[in-house]
Amino acid sequence: MFPAREVKRAEKVVADFRAKGLTLTVAESCTGGLLAGMITEVPGVSDVFQRGFVTYANSAKTDMIGVPAALFDKFGAVSDQVAQAMAAGALAAAHADLAAAVTGIAGPAGETDKPVGRVHIAIARSDMPPTSTQFDFGDIGRSRVRLQTVASALQMIQQALSEIPPTDV
Repeated sequence: MFPAREVKRAEKVVADFRAKGLTLTVAESCTGGLLAGMITEVPGVSDVFQRGFVTYANSAKTDMIGVPAALFDKFGAVSDQVAQAMAAGALAAAHADLAAAVTGIAGPAGETDKPVGRVHIAIARSDMPPTSTQFDFGDIGRSRVRLQTVASALQMIQQALSEIPPTDV
């Protein structure tokens, strides 16, 4: 179902979380649950990943993970600010150690002035403010934008986990 390379990355992420005794959650918009699906492709992942949030509509982002509605008006749903609020909200709602959030425009069009293929991915941990990165994958097709987003999110999760010192565990 998923590219073998990304399944291997998900397996490594899960193994690393397990080794550190940490938990992971995700909040997804444009990927519609694909990131959670990739992570749960790994057998026995429930000790690391207990829940995720598919918050496709802005109202779901607000209702489920507490993203302030004012952020949508000020910055738009596809923004670093919303991605960071999604990650922080998911972290709190899931009581996890690390959260990743994705929001973007998969295409073929959007009700926005932002280009198709623009994605923001954020990482949140309880010991530091959320950080985010903007990606511009281009108008490469809806499925490819979504898969590229999942691959990039897994890389960011892996990087963030590697930065957690062993003494924090």
